[in-house]
Amino acid sequence: MAEQHKEHDKEIPIEIDHQPCKAIKASMTGAELRSLAKPAISDEYDLYREVPGHGDDDKIEDAMTVELKPGMHFYSVLRQINPGANNAAS
Repeated sequence: MAEQHKEHDKEIPIEIDHQPCKAIKASMTGAELRSLAKPAISDEYDLYREVPGHGDDDKIEDAMTVELKPGMHFYSVLRQINPGANNAAS
């Protein structure tokens, strides 16, 4: 019966925000990937999977399931950018 858990015993090396992480499952949701990052990625940020080449990267929604492969790269980006927010009114 120990063979049934063999698939779950494998760690998949991925990277989130330039930090190495070990996924313990072959597929994880966006929410699970957010919590895997250290520190965990807050709801103020969107999560993206880096796609090699010149195409757009894939936005990963919390409920979306991602089939993980060794070496995949993910990154977070502030959901709402407010240009000039740090400039005080004179």
